[in-house]
Formats: sequence, structure tokens, C-alpha cells
Amino acid sequence: MTEDEAGPPPLTIERISVIIPCLNAAATLGAQLEALSRQTWQGDLEVLVADNGSTDGSVELAESWRDRLPGLRVLHAADRKGPGHARNVAAAAATGDVLLFCDADDEVAEGWIDGLAPELERHEAAASRHEIERLNGEQARRLHGDPAQQYGLSPYTNPPFLDHAGGCGLGVRRSVFEELGGFDEEYLALEDTDLCWRLQLAGHRLAFAPEAVIHVRFPATLADAFRQASRYGQYNVYIYTRYRSRGMPRLPALPGLLRLGSLLLRSPQLLSRSARARWIWLAGWRLGRLRGCLRYRTFAL
Repeated sequence: MTEDEAGPPPLTIERISVIIPCLNAAATLGAQLEALSRQTWQGDLEVLVADNGSTDGSVELAESWRDRLPGLRVLHAADRKGPGHARNVAAAAATGDVLLFCDADDEVAEGWIDGLAPELERHEAAASRHEIERLNGEQARRLHGDPAQQYGLSPYTNPPFLDHAGGCGLGVRRSVFEELGGFDEEYLALEDTDLCWRLQLAGHRLAFAPEAVIHVRFPATLADAFRQASRYGQYNVYIYTRYRSRGMPRLPALPGLLRLGSLLLRSPQLLSRSARARWIWLAGWRLGRLRGCLRYRTFAL
């Protein structure tokens, strides 16, 4: 039996729902909406902006795009913090056959929807290709390294487990999203990784769509990058506690302690302009993991 024969029934996509969670994104949301207005997909399209409690004029900015994006709706999603909650609110209001998720601070490339739609006709979910040059300077790219989703699905390595994809550029058939119960709102980070894993563990396929490109924007300052890394580190410990019973290998203690020690020994890199940014990101990650170990009462460095 071939992979296609073993896969889900093909889906005829008549309507697509693009979902954007938003929190104080007035500086970048307009560029994302403009990029969506240039998409060439020929079916019905709606764009749902789910506001998670903005105070910077993001809602008013989104509303101003109604004439240029006739399918635009702005939804209130401020009753609970987190991108997962905002996405779930929009998904509950969506009318499309498939749900495409993108972020308010990134930009979809031309032909993004045309690149994702064929994959979702064949597979239950698909991930976009991330491009990092257009929206980021040299320091930001050096800080974050080379994201794996430029070339395929992201491997999970600490410890090794299922591949995953970022919520930015993720497409899911609406029926499958509803079957899974949407994003787990307990996560304030890695809710996309959790959804990808639950999807695969339920027997569904997560494909990669190299023709669907997202221009990804990294945090603008070292402080923002540190906070992001710390949040990721904490929720990597949380997701570890949730998936140990579902086949995730146990993390040995020694390698984590050695990595923490190595980071401390490399602290003089703070004096180096070229190395400082990466050290700060890794320090945020390690601090977040330590916080996660204490909060979730487990050892997972």
C-alpha cells in the first residue's frame, strides 16, 4: 500500500480561514494584513484576527483593513491570555474547510496559501517553510541560529521525540483540529508543538509544504529574546512532564548539568559583541528550564 493510499481521503477545499492571534502588534500587523491581501488563491477566504487584549491600537488597525480584506473579522479573545486561547476563539468562529495559522509579527510570502492548500487536500496538516533573512538583521539571525523549519519539519532533540512545527504557518483541516480539541490553553509557549504531537499520536500526518513560505520575525531586542528563551525553556520542561507517559525518553541528568556548567564557563562571551547575543539567549533558555524544574517538580535540564 502506498503512502497516499494509506492516507486520509482527499479534501476539496472551497473555503479557507486564516487565523491571526494578536497582542499589541500594531507595529507589524498592517504588513501581515497587506501580505494576505496579495494572496492569489481563487477560493473563498476569510481572515480572523483574534485580539488577546491589545492596548496599542491593534484592534483599530485591523478594523481599518475591512475594505481591503472583505473576509476580515476581528474577534475578542481577551478573557484568557495566550496565543493558544486566541487561536481557539478564532477557530470556533471559522467557517473554512481548513485553518491556516499565522502570526501578527510575521509576513506571509506571495503564494503562501497556494503552497499550503494542495498539501491540505492530501494530508491532515501541513507546515510552512520559514524564511529568516527578510525581516531580521545580522544580530537577530546570529542569536537564533539556523531554524530547522527552513528545510523541513523541526526535529525535537532534548530528548529526541516526534517532529513538530511552529504555529506560524501551520495549516490543519478543521475537522481534525476539532477532533483534537484545538490548542491546549495551559501552554503559554509550545502549544504548537503539543498540537503537532497530539495530531501525530492520533494517527494523522503532518506534512511539510516547501512552497508555502513565511517570513519570520525574531524578537527585536536582547531583552525580548531573553524573555522568549526563558519562556521556551520553562515550557520545554512542562511538555516533558506531559509526554513522558506517551513515549518520550527520560532525560539523563549529567548532560544537562554539563551544558549548564559550560554556559557558566563561557560567561566571558558577554564581553564579545559577536558572541554576546547567543550567550544571552542560551542563558534565558537555561534559566527557564531551571524555573520549569522547580515549578513542575521534575529534573529536566
